[in-house]
Amino acid sequence: MVLYIIGLGLYDEKDVTVRGLELIKSSDKVFLEAYTSVLSIGKERLESFYGREDIVVADRDFVECHAEDIYLPAKEGNVSFLVVGDPVCATTHSDIMIRAREEGVTVEVVHNASAMGAVGCCGLQLYNFGQTVSIPYFDENWRPTSFYPKIKYNRQGGMHTLCLLDIKVKEPDFEAMKRGKIVYLPPRFMSVSESSEQLIEAEDVRKGGAYIPDKTLCVGLARLGQHDQCIMAGTLGELKKQDFCA
Repeated sequence: MVLYIIGLGLYDEKDVTVRGLELIKSSDKVFLEAYTSVLSIGKERLESFYGREDIVVADRDFVECHAEDIYLPAKEGNVSFLVVGDPVCATTHSDIMIRAREEGVTVEVVHNASAMGAVGCCGLQLYNFGQTVSIPYFDENWRPTSFYPKIKYNRQGGMHTLCLLDIKVKEPDFEAMKRGKIVYLPPRFMSVSESSEQLIEAEDVRKGGAYIPDKTLCVGLARLGQHDQCIMAGTLGELKKQDFCA
């Protein structure tokens, strides 16, 4: 009786490892995490490839509010918890591992490719990366720049910074909730262009010289690990004008 946290890689159903596939096929329950990242394919293609018809999609509400429904069943049978990329690259998954073990559940991790390693395909050496940051969507009431000091720290040490871009999947429509309706906004995936604009704004606000928007060389990457991945280099001013076809 084990909770298997299985990385699915970066692209489609065939990126799963042989060991991961064997465990998925033999598990009593299978959950697909659809909160921290998403694959380029739907649940149906995964089910067809895995030979199952019972994969449960674990969205943000499920993962944040009902995580025990994922790991407690592993006390009575084998459970596979599927995550895009590698299981240890998101704090959400680490939290589930810790909580499961505190409940006496045996946890095993099956690793896979993730953006943390695949970013090396752009030619920058992984040894020279510093702290990774996340760039969240700005809105009219919330424009956080907490990522800025880490970028500045990395730059001062001569290190690159991997910026992971925000996604919004099954986000509640708070205006509709005020009217007593449960409505979810359409999914959104931050583009390199959008993130470039926000990074420029962060420098304008902080004025710490972490980077110079029209001089500092940056690299934008989209759809890593997929057959149509796109990589472009340029300043933030240049990248904000580029279409990565995302």
